[in-house]
Amino acid sequence: MTTYGTIPTSQPATSSSPLDYISRAKNIGRSALATRRPWRELGDFHAFSFPPRSLGPLFGRIKSNLSYFSMNYAIIVLLIVFLSLLWQPISLIVFLVCMVGWLFLYFLRDESLVLFGRTIGEGVVLAVLSIVTLVLLLLTHATLNILISLLVGILVVLVHAAIRDSEEGYADLENYAAVGDR
Repeated sequence: MTTYGTIPTSQPATSSSPLDYISRAKNIGRSALATRRPWRELGDFHAFSFPPRSLGPLFGRIKSNLSYFSMNYAIIVLLIVFLSLLWQPISLIVFLVCMVGWLFLYFLRDESLVLFGRTIGEGVVLAVLSIVTLVLLLLTHATLNILISLLVGILVVLVHAAIRDSEEGYADLENYAAVGDR
Protein backbone atom coordinates (compact mmCIF):
# COMPACT_ATOMS: atom_id res chain seq x y z
CA MET A 1 0.00 0.00 0.00
CA THR A 2 1.45 3.35 -0.94
CA THR A 3 0.85 6.71 0.65
CA TYR A 4 1.80 8.72 -2.40
CA GLY A 5 -0.45 11.74 -2.82
CA THR A 6 -1.88 11.59 0.70
CA ILE A 7 -1.51 14.35 3.22
CA PRO A 8 -0.18 13.19 6.59
CA THR A 9 -2.55 14.12 9.39
CA SER A 10 -0.10 13.82 12.27
CA GLN A 11 3.58 13.81 13.00
CA PRO A 12 5.28 10.49 13.68
CA ALA A 13 5.81 9.70 17.35
CA THR A 14 9.58 9.76 16.93
CA SER A 15 9.81 13.42 15.88
CA SER A 16 11.18 15.58 18.65
CA SER A 17 12.30 18.81 17.07
CA PRO A 18 12.67 21.91 19.21
CA LEU A 19 9.49 23.30 17.67
CA ASP A 20 7.57 20.23 18.85
CA TYR A 21 8.77 20.81 22.41
CA ILE A 22 7.85 24.49 22.24
CA SER A 23 4.37 23.83 20.88
CA ARG A 24 3.83 21.09 23.46
CA ALA A 25 4.99 23.46 26.21
CA LYS A 26 2.54 26.10 24.96
CA ASN A 27 -0.32 23.61 24.97
CA ILE A 28 0.51 22.36 28.46
CA GLY A 29 0.86 25.94 29.71
CA ARG A 30 -2.48 26.95 28.21
CA SER A 31 -4.27 23.95 29.68
CA ALA A 32 -2.68 24.55 33.09
CA LEU A 33 -3.58 28.25 33.06
CA ALA A 34 -7.13 27.37 31.99
CA THR A 35 -7.69 25.95 35.49
CA ARG A 36 -6.74 29.29 37.04
CA ARG A 37 -9.63 31.07 38.73
CA PRO A 38 -10.27 34.81 38.26
CA TRP A 39 -8.13 36.93 40.56
CA ARG A 40 -11.19 38.98 41.57
CA GLU A 41 -12.81 35.82 42.87
CA LEU A 42 -9.66 35.00 44.85
CA GLY A 43 -9.58 38.45 46.47
CA ASP A 44 -13.32 38.98 46.98
CA PHE A 45 -13.53 40.62 50.43
CA HIS A 46 -17.14 39.54 50.91
CA ALA A 47 -16.06 35.90 50.86
CA PHE A 48 -13.68 36.29 53.82
CA SER A 49 -14.79 35.18 57.25
CA PHE A 50 -13.23 33.94 60.44
CA PRO A 51 -12.26 30.29 60.21
CA PRO A 52 -14.30 27.75 62.16
CA ARG A 53 -13.11 27.02 65.69
CA SER A 54 -12.98 23.26 65.27
CA LEU A 55 -10.32 21.58 63.18
CA GLY A 56 -12.59 19.42 61.00
CA PRO A 57 -14.44 22.27 59.26
CA LEU A 58 -11.21 24.31 59.10
CA PHE A 59 -9.37 21.51 57.29
CA GLY A 60 -12.38 21.03 55.00
CA ARG A 61 -12.35 24.73 54.13
CA ILE A 62 -8.60 24.70 53.48
CA LYS A 63 -8.85 21.55 51.38
CA SER A 64 -11.68 22.87 49.21
CA ASN A 65 -9.94 26.23 48.71
CA LEU A 66 -6.65 24.51 47.85
CA SER A 67 -8.34 22.38 45.21
CA TYR A 68 -10.43 25.24 43.83
CA PHE A 69 -7.65 27.87 43.68
CA SER A 70 -4.72 25.47 43.15
CA MET A 71 -3.32 27.19 40.04
CA ASN A 72 -3.68 30.65 41.60
CA TYR A 73 -1.91 29.46 44.73
CA ALA A 74 0.90 27.90 42.69
CA ILE A 75 1.38 31.18 40.83
CA ILE A 76 1.51 33.09 44.12
CA VAL A 77 4.13 30.75 45.63
CA LEU A 78 6.27 30.79 42.48
CA LEU A 79 6.04 34.58 42.32
CA ILE A 80 7.22 34.87 45.93
CA VAL A 81 10.16 32.52 45.24
CA PHE A 82 11.02 34.41 42.05
CA LEU A 83 10.94 37.77 43.85
CA SER A 84 13.18 36.43 46.60
CA LEU A 85 15.77 35.39 44.00
CA LEU A 86 15.92 38.77 42.24
CA TRP A 87 18.75 39.90 44.53
CA GLN A 88 20.77 36.75 43.82
CA PRO A 89 21.14 36.64 40.04
CA ILE A 90 23.31 33.51 39.94
CA SER A 91 20.73 31.61 41.98
CA LEU A 92 18.01 32.92 39.68
CA ILE A 93 19.89 31.68 36.61
CA VAL A 94 20.48 28.27 38.22
CA PHE A 95 16.80 28.12 39.21
CA LEU A 96 15.71 28.93 35.64
CA VAL A 97 18.11 26.31 34.19
CA CYS A 98 16.72 23.73 36.61
CA MET A 99 13.19 24.68 35.57
CA VAL A 100 14.10 24.10 31.92
CA GLY A 101 15.51 20.70 32.88
CA TRP A 102 12.31 19.88 34.72
CA LEU A 103 10.24 20.93 31.72
CA PHE A 104 12.09 18.78 29.21
CA LEU A 105 12.87 15.78 31.40
CA TYR A 106 9.69 15.52 33.43
CA PHE A 107 6.73 17.64 32.34
CA LEU A 108 6.97 17.63 28.53
CA ARG A 109 7.92 13.99 27.98
CA ASP A 110 5.38 11.80 26.25
CA GLU A 111 7.44 8.61 26.28
CA SER A 112 9.44 6.94 29.01
CA LEU A 113 13.01 8.08 29.44
CA VAL A 114 15.47 5.51 28.06
CA LEU A 115 19.11 5.68 29.17
CA PHE A 116 21.69 3.12 27.93
CA GLY A 117 18.88 0.92 26.66
CA ARG A 118 17.07 0.83 30.02
CA THR A 119 13.74 2.49 30.76
CA ILE A 120 13.90 4.91 33.68
CA GLY A 121 10.78 5.12 35.85
CA GLU A 122 8.95 8.34 36.67
CA GLY A 123 9.84 8.11 40.36
CA VAL A 124 13.55 7.82 39.58
CA VAL A 125 13.40 10.82 37.23
CA LEU A 126 11.55 12.81 39.89
CA ALA A 127 14.04 11.87 42.62
CA VAL A 128 17.11 12.60 40.46
CA LEU A 129 15.76 15.95 39.29
CA SER A 130 14.88 16.91 42.87
CA ILE A 131 18.33 15.99 44.17
CA VAL A 132 20.13 17.77 41.31
CA THR A 133 18.03 20.89 41.82
CA LEU A 134 18.65 20.87 45.56
CA VAL A 135 22.41 20.33 45.15
CA LEU A 136 22.72 23.09 42.54
CA LEU A 137 20.80 25.50 44.72
CA LEU A 138 22.94 24.52 47.72
CA LEU A 139 26.03 25.38 45.69
CA THR A 140 24.66 28.88 45.02
CA HIS A 141 24.16 29.51 48.75
CA ALA A 142 20.53 30.50 48.19
CA THR A 143 18.93 27.51 49.85
CA LEU A 144 17.97 29.38 53.01
CA ASN A 145 16.52 32.18 50.91
CA ILE A 146 14.48 29.72 48.83
CA LEU A 147 13.27 27.76 51.85
CA ILE A 148 12.19 30.93 53.63
CA SER A 149 10.40 32.22 50.54
CA LEU A 150 8.68 28.84 50.08
CA LEU A 151 7.57 28.90 53.72
CA VAL A 152 6.29 32.47 53.33
CA GLY A 153 4.42 31.49 50.18
CA ILE A 154 2.89 28.42 51.81
CA LEU A 155 1.93 30.48 54.87
CA VAL A 156 0.24 33.12 52.68
CA VAL A 157 -1.65 30.40 50.80
CA LEU A 158 -2.74 28.59 53.98
CA VAL A 159 -3.91 31.80 55.66
CA HIS A 160 -5.93 32.73 52.58
CA ALA A 161 -7.38 29.22 52.31
CA ALA A 162 -8.36 29.32 55.98
CA ILE A 163 -10.11 32.71 55.92
CA ARG A 164 -11.72 32.40 52.46
CA ASP A 165 -15.22 31.01 52.93
CA SER A 166 -15.40 27.92 50.74
CA GLU A 167 -19.17 27.69 50.96
CA GLU A 168 -19.47 30.95 49.02
CA GLY A 169 -19.97 29.31 45.67
CA TYR A 170 -17.81 26.72 44.04
CA ALA A 171 -20.90 25.47 42.26
CA ASP A 172 -18.66 24.43 39.42
CA LEU A 173 -16.23 22.61 41.73
CA GLU A 174 -18.16 19.40 41.16
CA ASN A 175 -17.97 19.99 37.41
CA TYR A 176 -14.27 20.79 37.73
CA ALA A 177 -13.66 17.60 39.73
CA ALA A 178 -15.68 15.55 37.24
CA VAL A 179 -13.61 16.91 34.34
CA GLY A 180 -10.41 16.14 36.26
CA ASP A 181 -11.48 12.51 36.78
CA ARG A 182 -11.68 11.85 33.04
